[in-house]
Amino acid sequence: MADQVNSLEELGQVAEGVEAAPEAVVETVITREPVRDELGRSYATGKRKDAVARVWIKPGSGKVTVNGKDMDKYFARPVLQMILRQPFQVAGVVDQFDVMATVAGGGLSGQAGAVKHGVSKALQLYDPSLRAALKAAGFLTRDSRVVERKKYGKRKARRSFQFSKR
Repeated sequence: MADQVNSLEELGQVAEGVEAAPEAVVETVITREPVRDELGRSYATGKRKDAVARVWIKPGSGKVTVNGKDMDKYFARPVLQMILRQPFQVAGVVDQFDVMATVAGGGLSGQAGAVKHGVSKALQLYDPSLRAALKAAGFLTRDSRVVERKKYGKRKARRSFQFSKR
């Protein structure tokens, strides 16, 4: 059996003696539209550990405000400030967008990661051409690692009590 019949139409054509025409391969190109509100901002939600960040970005001078405070005041450690700047550096749009974020839950490290995730998602919504660079850097993927819960009968999540033979 050299030729296989994949559909009823092909079966009918083969029965009539007419060779089945190969189906044309159709390529679909996904074109993404920018998502902006009436004020020209893009909104996204970022998450990391127990922290959740709501992030709005708009074109501006590069001012970052977190919970009503400047980024330098809220995230005092330089490492956390560097984490917030990473999406802009990867996308090549340093000091071109103003960020307004509100963060709740978790500690400072988780909050910085949540804002970074939210900024990355908002950037790709504002300008879909930045999506490739942000996705390649892994900034659009939510880091799903969270703290393991404590189990009963244990001192911590996995740490058991010290065993005593006598």
